[in-house]
Amino acid sequence: MARTSLPRSRPPAAAVLCVAALFACASGCTAGATASGEPAAARTATRAPAPTRTEDLQDAYQDVVQDVLPSVVQITTEDGLGSGVVYDDRGHIVTNAHVVGEGEEFEVLLATRQQPLAARLVAAYPDQDLAVIALDDPPDRLRPATFGDSRKVAVGQIVLAMGNPLGLSSSVTQGIVSAVGRSVSEGEGRATLGNMVQTSAAINPGNSGGALVNLSGQVIGIPTLAARDPGMGGGQAAGIGFAIPASTVTFLADQMIEHGRVVDSGQAALGVSVRTVLGDGFEPAGAAVVEVTDDGPADRAGLRPGDVVVELGGEPVTDVVSLAEALAAQRPDDTVSVRYARDGDKRDARVTLGEA
Repeated sequence: MARTSLPRSRPPAAAVLCVAALFACASGCTAGATASGEPAAARTATRAPAPTRTEDLQDAYQDVVQDVLPSVVQITTEDGLGSGVVYDDRGHIVTNAHVVGEGEEFEVLLATRQQPLAARLVAAYPDQDLAVIALDDPPDRLRPATFGDSRKVAVGQIVLAMGNPLGLSSSVTQGIVSAVGRSVSEGEGRATLGNMVQTSAAINPGNSGGALVNLSGQVIGIPTLAARDPGMGGGQAAGIGFAIPASTVTFLADQMIEHGRVVDSGQAALGVSVRTVLGDGFEPAGAAVVEVTDDGPADRAGLRPGDVVVELGGEPVTDVVSLAEALAAQRPDDTVSVRYARDGDKRDARVTLGEA
């Protein structure tokens, strides 16, 4: 598989080299010399204009767009449009599970072609909102993307989001990494995604499944969703988007390509089924345990049906979604504190988490 996951060897295009020259004036400087001792007219004539940081940054943007955009594709499904990223030269493409939906066959438009190509589903993993599709007849000159090291993603880092928002193919937006390690729920009954990259780069419908790219031309994440503002009737909150980190993408995509499914989720589990319970003011007050998996993490720690989980790993738990978000921030085999209520009393337990 000819997919690159190591950083490119070329230096970041945004690097700026500034050279300063100091001139000393010996005794006997002529009239008209400046304080530095050099005649002003001569200095103006011999010094070339220094490049500006704005020009260097613009060049970096253009280099990255030219390098990466051929790896970003448009995916047409029965339900609409989405984006994807060329994963290897065998025609595998990574995207979001919610982009492919229930579909099995798709049309893929490459940035370098006029006509779409047929593709089929390899596997989808809704629990992490990832999917892999494959071109039926991949062309000879595919451009697989380079996936970066998620551990090196830092707050403040400049990033570009590439995709097909609102059907506008090959669009690019820019922003920064606003936060890392976020746990985000896609909504009641849908996936809760852990270790997400938050970005200010605009993510609109159709951007899902595209590429979040650093200025070294490496894909550091797959844009997946934008935050919704309940105060705006659920409208999209500007400047708050989330991307699945590259390490999660490659970890799961390699499994889907090799096995046709995910065999190792890497997601932590408590070993319970739960429901949201309300407090005296009819506000969510915790996640009530409905069923405990025999010999699972919760069972071994002494939890039982009827207990109400109110905190996990130091994070408050008010409902089913917040419990899922707290678990998404953990890893299998982590040992965490769990606070729960039983018969009106608060209790604490240490739980070694399992795998979902």
